[in-house]
Amino acid sequence: MAGRRALRLGFSVLLIASVAAGAGEAPATGTGATDSDVGPLFATADRCIACHDGLTTPHGVEVSFGSTWRSSMMANAARDPYWQAAVRREVLDHPESAAAIENECSACHMPMARFEAKASGRLQGVFAHLPVTSAAGRTDRLAADGVSCSLCHQIGPEALGTDESFTAGFVVDTATAWGERSIFGPFEVDPGRAAVMRSAAEFHPRRAEHVQTSELCATCHTLSTHTLGEGGRHLGSLPEQMPYLEWRHSAYRGERSCQSCHMPTVDGETPVSAVLGVPRHQVSRHVFRGGNFFLPRLLDRYRDDLGVEASPDELAAAAARTVEHLQAAAARVHLEEVRWLPEGIEIAVVVENLAGHKLPTAYPSRRAWLHLVLTDAAGRTVFESGAFSRDGSIEGNDNDGDAASWEPHYERIRTADEVQIYEAILLDVDGEVTTGLLSGLDYGKDNRLLPRGFDPRSAPREIAIHGRATSDDGFAPGSHQVLYSPHLGTFTAPLRIDVELWYQPIGYRWAENLASYEAAETARFVAYYRALAADSAIVLARDSMAVESRGAD
Repeated sequence: MAGRRALRLGFSVLLIASVAAGAGEAPATGTGATDSDVGPLFATADRCIACHDGLTTPHGVEVSFGSTWRSSMMANAARDPYWQAAVRREVLDHPESAAAIENECSACHMPMARFEAKASGRLQGVFAHLPVTSAAGRTDRLAADGVSCSLCHQIGPEALGTDESFTAGFVVDTATAWGERSIFGPFEVDPGRAAVMRSAAEFHPRRAEHVQTSELCATCHTLSTHTLGEGGRHLGSLPEQMPYLEWRHSAYRGERSCQSCHMPTVDGETPVSAVLGVPRHQVSRHVFRGGNFFLPRLLDRYRDDLGVEASPDELAAAAARTVEHLQAAAARVHLEEVRWLPEGIEIAVVVENLAGHKLPTAYPSRRAWLHLVLTDAAGRTVFESGAFSRDGSIEGNDNDGDAASWEPHYERIRTADEVQIYEAILLDVDGEVTTGLLSGLDYGKDNRLLPRGFDPRSAPREIAIHGRATSDDGFAPGSHQVLYSPHLGTFTAPLRIDVELWYQPIGYRWAENLASYEAAETARFVAYYRALAADSAIVLARDSMAVESRGAD
């Protein structure tokens, strides 16, 4: 980076070195006035929201950056009780590596505090900054702010889209003094308004095209974790989430960016500032709509425990936006063909992936599955596969019933205890099923629906198919056809067929496996999950039809 010093936040070398050194070095608490030997690099979002809130479209639609970001998972990355419980679980599983684990896990959930710690040669802690309180010090406030304005908008263009930029390997200038630092955005700002921003927020606004590219998002949403063995020994790595690489390997790469779906633009020209703002074309909404409708609901219900700042209305709107987006743009399901066979009925169900990456993608706790029900004219259920239970489990799913097993991928389903589930199943170094990221070394199953244009033959290891789906001719880029051929017995015609594609951000086993850990964070999240499990899944798409009996053909 010419003319200024910069730091890349990659943590591979630091993690391995700190694991080798043991847990003797405690994570920095970071509660001082400055907390960084390199000087302050970031500001909390309240500095930006002062001017970038109170925004409406020409039609009077509220599009404020502050209120929409504040209710997003980005803003609540550090408050996320599932993440907190997962970090505690990893620390308990690998106590000799506790300091390194907290440092690693804070890289994308507490990135501003973590980056300043890294710039000063320190490890960053997680639990030292929790719970979030009004009496927090400066670094505690940076940590609580999650993925905030002055983090994303200070990331430079250097090496974006390359391997070195992934796993939080973004570059931020560390040499320019506070008050002289650049903040990147998609619009040109005239000198007068730039002076106002410098006076109010102490940043110099600069137009930069890279802030609207998928490669910016990829820095944290292309994440590999380190597999740890006995004594903190580094055994390998796991591609924990790879939505960017999936997108890059699909037809969407030349069509749409991450931002086009997750930060949709405003219709018409709209100011981006409530103070001296001028109308701008294609302003990106800061809604960050993704795949997690469950956590905003949980954050609202337990807001006092978690120090949540977003209002109940804001969190309800965030959850509703997510559900609306998922049901409109994630998938379609069709009853493509129904025919009678000598031994019964055969139903061809086709699921289409409408997303620009695998469905579901990112954190491997997510799963989608088919629920198919056959009822006769008398209203009797004559066959059912994939029913959702109020405790968050799926009836017939081997993994929900037994943590040591998993439900395979199917080309054909014949019995009610067979369920087509699209998911990633982690295996540890001994080939046993695990939900511990730092114990996971490989995938025993990854049959998540492929995006359109995805070539399985040339896909790199990080985004490969695993398990029985590799030999399923019906498992294709953009869709999957699965056949149902149940034995029906006697029934009263006509026969009604209903099929639904369900989706759950945190699968039953990923929550319940935390119950065996004796820690406040794990116990708290399991209690939260069990209280809201009935609302932890939604239907993405559905189809239905009625068919006459064989004799009526």
